[in-house]
Amino acid sequence: MKTVQDYIRTIPDFPHEGIMFRDVTTLFSDARGFRIAIDQLLHPYAGQPINKVVGLEARGFILGGAIAHQLSVGFVPIRKKGKLPGKTIEQDYTLEYGQATMEVHDDALQAGEKVLLVDDLLATGGTAEAGIKLIERMGAEVIGCAFIIDLPDLGGRKKLESLGMNVHALCQFEGA
Repeated sequence: MKTVQDYIRTIPDFPHEGIMFRDVTTLFSDARGFRIAIDQLLHPYAGQPINKVVGLEARGFILGGAIAHQLSVGFVPIRKKGKLPGKTIEQDYTLEYGQATMEVHDDALQAGEKVLLVDDLLATGGTAEAGIKLIERMGAEVIGCAFIIDLPDLGGRKKLESLGMNVHALCQFEGA
């Protein structure tokens, strides 16, 4: 039986030389693989109260929408700066090559709501940390962070766990 990792394509030297890009579009395009991934991302949170699923731009939208549908809860996108209409709150974060900003609508979450944060890949944890900070600034509680891929060599899991987060990943790859 194939695992989630079996559906993920590796593309060497993308977007830069020395990077092994883990492409989840091959997972998404296979109905069985996509279903396995969604079911496995949900499994640790079965029976927990979840009010919203938050997806990080951009592949987190695909996963988050499917998970929110399965849970019959709302979906909230956290996007790169300038992509959302209406009033937003922002959170800066550090990338390996500089700074960036994530934002969310200021009325997307309510105080006390239980939130599952979802994205495809956990690398350095900067984007996820920014998402967590936005969620917490709105008074909601992150009950877990779910990813398809963890790149443990880049330290993202340790960063999120040091923030008190429960981190769940379906597979991991060594290196960057």
